[in-house]
Amino acid sequence: MGILNLLLKRCHGNTFSESYYFSLLSTEKGQNFVVKENIYLPEIYRICEVHGPCNGLLCLQVTDDKVALWNPSTREIKFLPQPTIQPPPPHDDIEFFSIHTSFSPIGFGFDSNSEDYKVATFVDHCFRDEEGRSFLDCRSQVHLYSLKSDSWKEIPHPNERTFVSGNSFFNSYIDGVYYWFAIDQEEGIVNYLHFILSFNFANEKFSTISLPNFGGSFEHFNLEILDFNGLLGAFVFPNEGDEKSFDLWVMNNGLWTKEFSIGPISGVHMPLGFSENGELFLEGSNHELLLFDPTTQEIRNLGIHDYPEVMRLIAYVESLVPLNGTSELEEHVVRQAVGHHQIDMGNKQV
Repeated sequence: MGILNLLLKRCHGNTFSESYYFSLLSTEKGQNFVVKENIYLPEIYRICEVHGPCNGLLCLQVTDDKVALWNPSTREIKFLPQPTIQPPPPHDDIEFFSIHTSFSPIGFGFDSNSEDYKVATFVDHCFRDEEGRSFLDCRSQVHLYSLKSDSWKEIPHPNERTFVSGNSFFNSYIDGVYYWFAIDQEEGIVNYLHFILSFNFANEKFSTISLPNFGGSFEHFNLEILDFNGLLGAFVFPNEGDEKSFDLWVMNNGLWTKEFSIGPISGVHMPLGFSENGELFLEGSNHELLLFDPTTQEIRNLGIHDYPEVMRLIAYVESLVPLNGTSELEEHVVRQAVGHHQIDMGNKQV
């Protein structure tokens, strides 16, 4: 296994128009996860979501329809071409004036059969009336990109009534399969069905998986899907309150079991991921980066602050996988060394 690196997605401001960037954290023993380097990507400054890693590669959804693959180790970036797939017609052949198309969410992974990296995205087409104020109908497709062919194709949609969430704060790609939190929005049903939707990049098929029975409702609890040591995991925690407990459920041999519980811990907002030693990174109530040691029950403030629900921790292994893209230099990417002494910008460590 290669060298493990930690990237922290951050933001210069608290509005959508502000620029996002990455901080490379030190993982050397005794370094206390200080910022070694800040990485600014001018062409993709409004990174909405980060998917992966997959074999050291990251998939960046920049805007609704702009996607890039990035190898931070070789410093290569590839912007994906725009899909040219035609939208389906509306139901019942209704008359419409215009179409609003959105691309989200995204799944990114590796097809071991063809040794190809693929991106799957759900594409919604909403048909507007003449004034453009209301939607008359909506249709949904799934587009699949292949890095080998550098092209998109349409694949069958699992269910157009299904709403798929793309706002995961963890990597939910595991061994050739991507996982999303999903909701069945069938008309006439008051209590929507919540489940996990998976996509296998080798056979290009969707499947559904039941959620763990954690004894609560989604009105009061958050559930985040993640890769836990190569197994499908789910973090469950309250969505309100300054004191929270975190339950980790793991699926093994088709069954969910509660792996462990952490807390209650005061002054925390949400989990961000694990260190190699099993410590838990957390976003604090004041939106600072914390590190919790479950053995000693101690919390360390790592001195890095950001805006609410902006931080995303990405642990990736160095990789030489080529993308047939362009270099960071050509895309005007700026890597700013920080070293052991942090630069203070306002109330934030950079």
